[in-house]
Amino acid sequence: MKIKTLVAVSASALLMTVAAASACTQEELTKKVTDVTTAIQEAVMKDPSKAQEIMAKAQEMQTKYQGTTDMAEACKAYDELQEYLKK
Repeated sequence: MKIKTLVAVSASALLMTVAAASACTQEELTKKVTDVTTAIQEAVMKDPSKAQEIMAKAQEMQTKYQGTTDMAEACKAYDELQEYLKK
């Protein structure tokens, strides 16, 4: 449950930093948030020992793109995190 809360908070924090419209729409960004959240939950359930590493990477992405007002940049953050989770 703690992992789900951390995932949701991280995803929500990055999503809320995005205010302006661009090449990536709000709907696309919302889908990416949902997909990444699901992927994180699955990865942690599959290998709980990687939870800290995964959350650190999610935090890194959040910090990297924090304050952006460009949805394309936010989408890029979620794409990078999704790629990391596929490894």
